Amino acid sequence: METKNVIIIGSGPAGYTAALYSSRAGLEPLVIEGVQPGGQLTTTTDVENFPGFPEGVMGPDLMANMKKQAARFGTQYLGTWVKDVDMSKRPFKVTCENGDEFLAKTIIISTGASAKYLGLPNEMELIGKGVSACATCDGFFYRDKVIHVVGGGDTAMEEAIFLTKFASKVYVLHRRDTLKASKPMQDRAMANEKIEFIWNTEVEEILADDTGVTGLKVKNNQSGEVTERKTDGFFLAIGHKPNTDFLNGQIKLDEQGYIVPVLPPHPDTNVAGVFACGDVQDHYYRQAISAAGSGCEAAIRAERFLEENN
Repeated sequence: METKNVIIIGSGPAGYTAALYSSRAGLEPLVIEGVQPGGQLTTTTDVENFPGFPEGVMGPDLMANMKKQAARFGTQYLGTWVKDVDMSKRPFKVTCENGDEFLAKTIIISTGASAKYLGLPNEMELIGKGVSACATCDGFFYRDKVIHVVGGGDTAMEEAIFLTKFASKVYVLHRRDTLKASKPMQDRAMANEKIEFIWNTEVEEILADDTGVTGLKVKNNQSGEVTERKTDGFFLAIGHKPNTDFLNGQIKLDEQGYIVPVLPPHPDTNVAGVFACGDVQDHYYRQAISAAGSGCEAAIRAERFLEENN
């Protein structure tokens, strides 16, 4: 069974940056890219907030370039996902879904967190065409537009408030008549004159044409009445699920399933030699640039660990 200095589980800005730094250090990392090589940015169109691209860059192009850059220094890639990891002893044993097995002296986890969607028929194909799960990423494109946000927790309130910086009107759709958000967040959202709440309402269908989202078909779950609402954008703010199920309880997680660093702000986990970066350990920033920065940190920590423990 082949032994690797560094195995990076997951890709995206965090994984590819970790690969770049560890490959330039001569560690010959293996990136097991996962079910969505390149991460969430591969579903994003224009990225205008990543430094170095004054005219913006397409998400898939940015990820392709990051991957190519790391490959230039000797990074290897495997297009499958990890089924199981045995962290009981070093080197760690990594078992892939395709049957491949490796030993790893260090592991960097960059599996990200997946936005929760409603499961509507055309939802995924309209991402980047009026459907979004990231106000910070896409809010700029909705200047003076009408936006609908679905959700009732702190995330939804934060997204709605942020979107009022650009939109002319933000409607918050919630399936109940009370919010789950904390009282301070509720108060801030309700005090914002651009935000209006639509209670006891569930989205049944996203309406669209060749240009993208044009409206929503919604149902009042009390009266049963179905209506159509015009909108320029539909933002989902019902949370994220960190991709940590495969760890089987070997890494310390918080109550939401995010990896908890044991030496903040360092990326060390509770298992020596295992590091985490990107959205899998960050439920606050969730940006490509912060993920990339944490990937750099994880790679440097892995390099230092190998120096001290080889």
